[in-house]
Amino acid sequence: MTPPLRKRLFDLSLCLLTAPVWLVALLVCTIVQLLFEGRPIFYVSLRRVWGKEQARVLKFRTMVRDAEKIYNRATVPVSDKRFLNTPIDSPMYTRVGRLIERCQFTELPQVLQVITGTLTIVGNRPLPENVIAALKERYPNTEARFATPSGLTGLPQLVGRDSLEDADRLALETRYCHIVGSHYAASMDFQILLFTVLIQLRLMKPLTVEDAQCFLAKFGPQAICRAADV
Repeated sequence: MTPPLRKRLFDLSLCLLTAPVWLVALLVCTIVQLLFEGRPIFYVSLRRVWGKEQARVLKFRTMVRDAEKIYNRATVPVSDKRFLNTPIDSPMYTRVGRLIERCQFTELPQVLQVITGTLTIVGNRPLPENVIAALKERYPNTEARFATPSGLTGLPQLVGRDSLEDADRLALETRYCHIVGSHYAASMDFQILLFTVLIQLRLMKPLTVEDAQCFLAKFGPQAICRAADV
């Protein structure tokens, strides 16, 4: 099982063309983190990235040290939302970490893992196994979101994680995988990435769930359905 060659070429070409930008941003964030928060600069966690494959995923440490021992899917009671999203105003974040989160630079080190082929630029986010288990209790089709490699950004990020019900998020993620696997279009990934930047710069409003569904409909013939129905 390999990702479409065109998707891999898209990733490598974009990483090369934008290297001056992301390398500078990576360096600045690393220096600021080291000066104001100290070590460790990065946080490494084991995540499911594709099919049954797991990998150690790298990102900037934005929370207090040992935060994962205090705040994780095993320690936080499962509510209506099975995805574990930490509110930006949580005391778990450090001052610098909250700034990095607001700028959406947390996953910037993962560009290096895009180059190595562990991740892709656009795709569903990698997840810890305990989050996957919590999701599967309610949504048996959760595994379908891992049909293509995990990425740095995707449609849920355009809507906003806190604005999405789990069923809607899984439906978007599953549909994206189907399109990539059956008739991948680089223009789809390019637009998702472009919208990510525009929304972050506040030059574009976040999408609604309906907007995201209509966006995917442009690239595939089948209608979107909620994850509970797939």
